[in-house]
Amino acid sequence: MQFDPKGTTLAVAGGGSASIKLWDTATWRLVSTLSVPRPEGPKPSDKSSSKKFVLSVAWSPDGRRLACGSIDGTISIFDVPRAKFLHHLEGHYMPVRSLVFSPEPDGRKLYSASDDGHVHVYDAEGKAIIGAMSGHSSWVLSVDVSPDGEAIATGSSDKTVRLWDFKMRAAIQTMSNHTDQVWAVAFRPGGGGRLASVSDDKSISLYHCS
Repeated sequence: MQFDPKGTTLAVAGGGSASIKLWDTATWRLVSTLSVPRPEGPKPSDKSSSKKFVLSVAWSPDGRRLACGSIDGTISIFDVPRAKFLHHLEGHYMPVRSLVFSPEPDGRKLYSASDDGHVHVYDAEGKAIIGAMSGHSSWVLSVDVSPDGEAIATGSSDKTVRLWDFKMRAAIQTMSNHTDQVWAVAFRPGGGGRLASVSDDKSISLYHCS
């Protein structure tokens, strides 16, 4: 994922080193390494240091905040300009596969998809869960938010794509055209009511969402 602060485009990636790394894409020089601290107190899934493997990352709309989801279920929030860890967001106890910030200018809402079958909605600044949605029968592998912030899409290992209404906290449509797990969903940038999904069945599906 990338962000453009004052003309410098940064790329970020997680991995197994309990850290996230940022590169300047003009030179591909490593400019920062942000260490993911261990949350206070043991978690039910804690068994080894490998549990800090970072599976997902997301930029806030203004590029000042970075969220990363770990295999132990924790989400870490960083202040990028200060290269500083801010706090953890908790509630998941299985891997967090996908993260996305809401498109609103303040970018306070953060959506997470987890192997526990739930989609959580956090106030990323206030450190609180403000909503949770469930309905998939297996791991939730991906999540995205529409450009207007009104709809949420998820893909799951249950082979379905679901559209959710955040205000209703419920799925309003389920698409079952894939025959294997759905690893990614993405709304069309700028709107237009388009959604894409990609699956282990070797297909990409396109949807018109009204």
